[in-house]
Amino acid sequence: MNSPYPHVHKDWVIIGGGIHGVHVAARLIGEVGLARDRLCIVDPGDQLLDRWRTCTAQTGMTFLRSPSVHHLGLSPWSLEKFAGKKSKRPKGLFARPYNRPSLALFNAHCDRVIEELGLDACHLRARVTDAAIVDDDVTMRLSDGRTLHADRVVLAIGGGEHPELPSWMPTHDSRAQHIFAESFNGWPIEHEAVVVVGGGISAGQVALRLASEGHDVHLICRHPFRKHQFDSDAGWLGPKFMRGFQQEPCASARRAMITRARHRGSMPPDVVRDVKHAIHTGMIAHHQSDVDRLTADPTSLHLTLTNGVSIPADRVLLATGFRGSRPGGTLIDGLITSASLPCASCGFPLVDTSLRWHPRVFVTGPLAELELGPTSRNIAGARRAADRMVHALRAESL
Repeated sequence: MNSPYPHVHKDWVIIGGGIHGVHVAARLIGEVGLARDRLCIVDPGDQLLDRWRTCTAQTGMTFLRSPSVHHLGLSPWSLEKFAGKKSKRPKGLFARPYNRPSLALFNAHCDRVIEELGLDACHLRARVTDAAIVDDDVTMRLSDGRTLHADRVVLAIGGGEHPELPSWMPTHDSRAQHIFAESFNGWPIEHEAVVVVGGGISAGQVALRLASEGHDVHLICRHPFRKHQFDSDAGWLGPKFMRGFQQEPCASARRAMITRARHRGSMPPDVVRDVKHAIHTGMIAHHQSDVDRLTADPTSLHLTLTNGVSIPADRVLLATGFRGSRPGGTLIDGLITSASLPCASCGFPLVDTSLRWHPRVFVTGPLAELELGPTSRNIAGARRAADRMVHALRAESL
C-alpha cells in the first residue's frame, strides 16, 4: 500500500514516524481532537517506529534506560495500566531502578497506542526530499514524485540517519559496519571474532549480545566506563536545571549547557555491571584505547590500537553513536531559505516556547533542543514537546 490519501493537502503533516512523530500524532488526535484524515505522518519505513524497532533489536536491548512514565501513550500512567495489576503481572516486565519497562512491553504498548488511535492509517510511506514555506501552506516534494501541501508541519526528524564514523573506518568493506547504518547487514551468524568499538550503552549491549551468542568478543573503549543511570541528569526534566536554562537568553550559552549536561558514551549501572562481569569471566576482552588504524586482507581485519596492541578480527562493529550536528540535511536547508528561518550559530532552530519555528512549522527532537534542553532527543523530550504544542493549540482555540 503506497498511500491511503485521495488528496494531497492535509491540515497537519508530521515528517518522521519515529518516537517523536508518533507521540505528537497521538496527542494531536487523542487530545486536540484532530480528525485522523486531516493528519499525515510521512516516513519511509514499512511501519511506524520502523527505525526504532530495528536499532533496539540490533543492540540486544532488553530493558529501556528510561522509566515507565516515558512512553508514547496519552496518560503518563498508560504503560503501567497496560502492564496490568502489579499483583498479577508476570516477572520480567520492569527492571529496577525507576521501574524501567522491558523493550517487549514498551513495543507492545506502542502497538496498542498506534492501533487505538488508528495511526497506521495516517502513515504515508515516503520520504520528504525538499520543502518550502509559501504564503498559504508548506509545500513538500516526496520521494515517489508526489507533492504534498500542509497548513502546518511538525519536523520530527531524528539524528538516527547519521551515525558517527571515525576516520579509520573503511567505507566499502562489509566486514566493518556501524550498527546503526541504514544498510547494516553485518550481524555474524556463524562463530566469529568480533571487535565492538564504543564506550556507551549500545556498545555494551552489543558486546553482551555477541558474547551470549558464543562469539569471541573484543570491546574497545577510549575511556573508562562512564556510569550514569540516564544520558543526562534527571534534574533536566524539571525546574532544578531547566529554570536556569530557560532564563539564559544566549543560544550559544544554552548549547554549552547542553554539551556539558549530556553523558555521552555512558552506560547505566546494570549494563556496566554485566559488562564488567563478562570481562571478569573472560567472555569479553576489554581494551581501553583508541583505534589507530584498520587494515584488511582477504581473510581478516586487523586493528592496531594507539597503545600498540594489534587485534585480528573477522568483523568490526561500530557502536559510536550519532553525529551531534543538525539533522535533516538539504530538507531543512530549503525550509530555512524559503522563509529566512532563524538559526543559532550551531545551525539549530531558534524557536518560541511553543516550539514554533514559523507560524506553520513546529519542531521536536534534536531540532527543539535549544528550547527543551539536553533531554530533547529522548522519549521524555517527545512528551515535553507534545505538551508544549498541545498547550499552544488549546490556547489558540480559546
